[in-house]
Amino acid sequence: MEATETLPEVRVAPPVQVMPVRGRRLLRKFIDLPYRLYRDNPYWVPPLRRDVAEILSPRKSPFFEHGQIQPFLALDASERIVGRIAAIVNGMHLKKYNDGVGFFGFFECVPDFAVAEALFNAAADWLRRQGLQHMRGPTNPSLNDMAGLLVNGFDRAPSILMPYNPPYYADFLERAGFTRVMTMWAYYVHKKYLKAEKLERGVELVRRRNPTITLRTLDMRRYDEEARTVLDIYNEAWSENWGHVPMTENEFQHLARALKQIVDPELVFILEDDGYPVGFSLLLPNLNQALRHARDGRLFPFGLIKILLAAKLGAIYETRMPLMGIRKKYHGRGLDALLVLETIQRGKRRGYEACEMSWVLDTNKVLLNALEHLGGVVDKEYALFEKPL
Repeated sequence: MEATETLPEVRVAPPVQVMPVRGRRLLRKFIDLPYRLYRDNPYWVPPLRRDVAEILSPRKSPFFEHGQIQPFLALDASERIVGRIAAIVNGMHLKKYNDGVGFFGFFECVPDFAVAEALFNAAADWLRRQGLQHMRGPTNPSLNDMAGLLVNGFDRAPSILMPYNPPYYADFLERAGFTRVMTMWAYYVHKKYLKAEKLERGVELVRRRNPTITLRTLDMRRYDEEARTVLDIYNEAWSENWGHVPMTENEFQHLARALKQIVDPELVFILEDDGYPVGFSLLLPNLNQALRHARDGRLFPFGLIKILLAAKLGAIYETRMPLMGIRKKYHGRGLDALLVLETIQRGKRRGYEACEMSWVLDTNKVLLNALEHLGGVVDKEYALFEKPL
């Protein structure tokens, strides 16, 4: 299937009705839509339904301690569901920036602009009523979660915790008055094309200049304490990045509990200066290579068996580095090179063939240049869009 043939062309008969999601029955329909839309797409990786339900649950998701999510469904004249969107208020974002920006996420629709426009309008109207002046997205529900719109790289499956969508979504956003406000890149580094010699020389120089810096792996016996250390470094290291919103303690603990099930402690590194933690990096096995076999997003009755069988047969041979951070005081010392080199070397020893570094902001020219010199290639392009309300 060609990338432009992700979904069959359709024209929804007017009028398009958009309704807010209230109650479990409509929420199940909201969650179910992508599994129907992408049923025949070989690149889309189905998330587990229970994970999506948890993100949208005020009772289970710590996002709701400071934010709001209002989902909407679009129905055609025969009351068939043809699209969805969520309007999002991120309290932590507003607390940091006070810029009147609301968000949209969880956007999916059939290839009919009338449906997309109706959904965008519903989300915009709801955000206006919350007193907001701009709408940005997609975020699901925040930049600390799955975020960004795929705009290039449709003929390849996404890595773990990365989004996928058909090509026409970007066109729909632009026709609806959105403009791109940030570009993010996913770099693919394969061991066959790795150029590590220059990096190795640079790391040797960094080690000589910073003799008190040591590197260790994650201590699973102190997992909760280690998670708090990583949170502290992350919130400091990323604080000046475009769009950054600090994670709350509960949000990070929620994420840490989820990652504990899949993390390989030999692939999580913490840099210390004479015993004081100053940096970290996180490398995850690309579980999407196994999850893609559970097409309905359910573990039972057969999904778990398919996932475990795929993993046992060697389906997971790639990794993704979603997070890396260095405390501000230690910027400019080249310590990130220590983390990148150790990640590559340890990943190879653990049997992984390639790594996706994502996403990298277009403004981070230092890291972009470093990845290209390392032999990395641009694999996918993502973007965030915004419009005034």
